[in-house]
Amino acid sequence: MIQPLFNWRTGLALIAIAIVSGTIFYSQYLARKIALEERQKVEEWVEATKLLLNDNTGLSNKLVTIIIVENKTIPIIVTDEGGQVLDHVNLDSVSVANDTGYVQKKLNEFRSQNPAIEWVNPVNKAERNLYYYGHTTLLNQVRYYPLVQLFIVSMFIIITLLALTTSFRSSQNRIWAGMAKETAHQLGTPLTSLQGWVEMLKENYAGEKIVMEMEKDVNRLKLVSDRFGKIGSTPRLEQHNIVTQVASMVEYIRKRATGKVQFQLDTHNINEINAMISPPLFDWVIENLLKNALDAMEGKGQIAIHIWQQNGETYIDVSDTGKGIAKQNISKVFKPGFTTKKRGWGLGLSLSKRIIEQYHKGLLFVKTSEPGKGTTFRIVLKERQ
Repeated sequence: MIQPLFNWRTGLALIAIAIVSGTIFYSQYLARKIALEERQKVEEWVEATKLLLNDNTGLSNKLVTIIIVENKTIPIIVTDEGGQVLDHVNLDSVSVANDTGYVQKKLNEFRSQNPAIEWVNPVNKAERNLYYYGHTTLLNQVRYYPLVQLFIVSMFIIITLLALTTSFRSSQNRIWAGMAKETAHQLGTPLTSLQGWVEMLKENYAGEKIVMEMEKDVNRLKLVSDRFGKIGSTPRLEQHNIVTQVASMVEYIRKRATGKVQFQLDTHNINEINAMISPPLFDWVIENLLKNALDAMEGKGQIAIHIWQQNGETYIDVSDTGKGIAKQNISKVFKPGFTTKKRGWGLGLSLSKRIIEQYHKGLLFVKTSEPGKGTTFRIVLKERQ
């Protein structure tokens, strides 16, 4: 099914982006406006200060004093042409008293923030002072608020997506478990009946080969039912010989493969390698990997299985000389529904990964694959604490 390019999730994401973007642009507009007003206030403060010093009539004292006193937020540092600090206002008095380099640090900071306002003494043109000023708390809040908001919104979106993803996976797991258990339940009734018929045939046709073969198939169906019944519930892990388990499945697949397929089982001269497994589910994984290898080789080639232990962990490599997996598909092979076969549901590898990683707490992944040369799947059974 082709997914629509636009859905409610995309719509909500676009709305969120639009709101945050609008907030950022508007905040920057306000910041520029506040910065312009602050510069105008500093210019007024400079003129008022100089007027207070040079006005001998005293007529402008009251207005000038109001302008000077009203500036309680904008920090200002006055220097001469040589950079010598002459005066400062609205700096942290405690820092000024305790840190001898504080004023110089603030001066360097102000120089990087705003261009200085130059004042030339109208009486003595050679006298020039420079007024440096910094950002107010209000301006900093307006500038950085959108970034804080963006961070909070981003965290909210990430947490929401993680929650939705977890909920979706949990729902998928429940569906998988429900389908598996229902399949096992549906198989149970005809299996019980078939077992009864086989017992009756054995009594009447003892030794008949057909009865023995029917019993094998019934036992096979019972095994399949048992496997599905264990999906969705925590299986009981027991210590078993991995070499025996794998060899048994290799022999089972060998009898059902063509004579053009060669099987090689290499245990590095070790006959017993024990690990904690659920035999029915573990056998299912090996069977899926071997069948997948057969399908990839299309009836001819070589399948090699290597088993060894290292640092308390058991490694099983299943390699084939088949058509390989394209690079863009390696990350998809374990996803439910993905398959390159004309027939099939694409569930075998997905179930296998679930069995190994969720039930056995191990790893199952594509170790190597090259188109035209083959693929190697690796199982790692970790040492249980």
